[in-house]
Amino acid sequence: MKTEPYAANHSGCAIEALGTDDFSEFVTYLNDHLADNGGEAGYFQPLPQRASSMPPERARAFRDGLDIAVGSRGWRRAWVARSPRGRIIGHIDLRSHADGLTSHRCLLGIGVDRGSRRAGLGAALIGHARHWAAEEARLAWIDLQVISENRAALALYRRAGFITAGEIADMYRIDGNSFSYTTMSLRLDVHA
Repeated sequence: MKTEPYAANHSGCAIEALGTDDFSEFVTYLNDHLADNGGEAGYFQPLPQRASSMPPERARAFRDGLDIAVGSRGWRRAWVARSPRGRIIGHIDLRSHADGLTSHRCLLGIGVDRGSRRAGLGAALIGHARHWAAEEARLAWIDLQVISENRAALALYRRAGFITAGEIADMYRIDGNSFSYTTMSLRLDVHA
């Protein structure tokens, strides 16, 4: 497994590619992370609080995407940040858009464990994915969608250089509340 330091090896943690061998551990981490959705952290996924976990069919599609060639429909690449003791404390993934004519773009997903937030890990994960997308995958754009009321995430994305492309008001009705959805994009400096 290729391990790369982030933020000058911040707190002894490292970012490594997620492989299929680590996938069940990743799903356990992700379900724990999703358990915070709708709680103190607010809503960061368009899911009701009682259903904030990764359904088995989505987990299979995620795992299967790790083996699909970049540029092909359904591809996905993911990285995890591990604590010095080896526990997953954050992740980032890039995946194809559903439309085949968008192979020069990808979608971003990210999460940071409740005990590791606001310490620079999210920015480090974005920097890692940005570098991979530009230098390895030769993509031109990274896109993301975020619940507009998630102010901390919006601030992180803006600091990383993402620009708001638009917002859909009242996109979701979750647990009796209305939420808007913001789409953001980051143009990559791809070297020819």
